[in-house]
Amino acid sequence: MSDAPEVNRPVVTPVRVVIAACLVAPFVAMLWVGSYAKIDPTFIGIPFFYWYQMLWVLISTALTMIAYKLWQRDQRARKAEQAHGGAGQ
Repeated sequence: MSDAPEVNRPVVTPVRVVIAACLVAPFVAMLWVGSYAKIDPTFIGIPFFYWYQMLWVLISTALTMIAYKLWQRDQRARKAEQAHGGAGQ
């Protein structure tokens, strides 16, 4: 067993900040009701209030998918790093 301290990747990384931003953005957009509580502009006869929310359903899906793919990539990198670091000891 080595006396050298084990070096781990930090828990908060730029990739994880992007993941958090992707997951928090829809909540912020929907909780800030004053930004979309209006009728105009209408889109094919649908008031802004409704089509804005439906648009966020699609945006949220895309952001969640991006966050999931980034999380998978981050976890694979951490496992590979652990395997590589563990093999050298």
